[in-house]
Amino acid sequence: MKFNGPLAVVGAAVLWGTAGTAGALAVLGGVDVAPVSLAAARLLIGGVLLAVLTGAPAAVALLTGRGPARLPMLLAAVAAAGYQLAFFAAVTRTGVAIGTVVAIGSGPIFTGVLAWLIDGVRPTPRWAAATAAAVAGCAVLIAGGGVAAGGEVLPGILFALLGGLLYAFYAVIAARVISAGTPSGVVMGAMFGGAGVVMLPILLTSDFTWLGGAAGLGTAVYLGCATTALACFVYGLGLRTTPVATAATLTLAEPAVAALLGVVVLGERLAPASLAGLGLLAVALVLVALPTGGARLVRRRPAAPERAESSA
Repeated sequence: MKFNGPLAVVGAAVLWGTAGTAGALAVLGGVDVAPVSLAAARLLIGGVLLAVLTGAPAAVALLTGRGPARLPMLLAAVAAAGYQLAFFAAVTRTGVAIGTVVAIGSGPIFTGVLAWLIDGVRPTPRWAAATAAAVAGCAVLIAGGGVAAGGEVLPGILFALLGGLLYAFYAVIAARVISAGTPSGVVMGAMFGGAGVVMLPILLTSDFTWLGGAAGLGTAVYLGCATTALACFVYGLGLRTTPVATAATLTLAEPAVAALLGVVVLGERLAPASLAGLGLLAVALVLVALPTGGARLVRRRPAAPERAESSA
């Protein structure tokens, strides 16, 4: 069965973009939950579900076997969990707007650099221009209504940059293992199932009594099933045929979806600057998603032989 890679990646971004609205609706419904606890529950439920549905034995073997992908996949699972922690550490110090812009906006840039350094995939000029425009549009969209900065801006920005780097690392590793022949579902199941296990102690040491109510449990199940398991599975499908740097740029559709849902569902209003940022972001995403006339990847060196086997 053929999949449109860029469309699959955008589909994953759309699902991720619903997470903020779901969390906001839960809070409006009386659910008292710390963001880190919610993120831990989401990753645990979604990661374990994804691993089970895509083949738990294969996912476990990928993380514990003797193949060349074991160490990179273990590190990628830790990075996927670490991204959540770095992101929330950032936004609690800088404020939501600044932390989100830096974390999400730096992700595609780090991904392009890592893909070049690790796989020798040189970013194309069109990707660089479209990514710059998309990051700018994302920044204006999120911060267009005014920016409320927290009291620890510099440490928060460093945490946000760390989050962007961790995202780039696990995305590049996933793409690398998938390109070596491992099914994308197994790769994503191993990565996010492992990340869920890493987040389990965080959930257990936090106040998780909110899971005892119907609204809290329903929110966690939705976030786990839709915005983690399904979204990451679809993202893996997209990575089969989409260069990872391009995929990272396309995921900037996430804040656009979140902003639109805020308007439609939560009754929020976008400032004129935010609307302009949304338009710039849309144009940039279309530009980066359009097929090129020639080869999309310019490799600096042949793929290493050890990529021929593995698990994703």
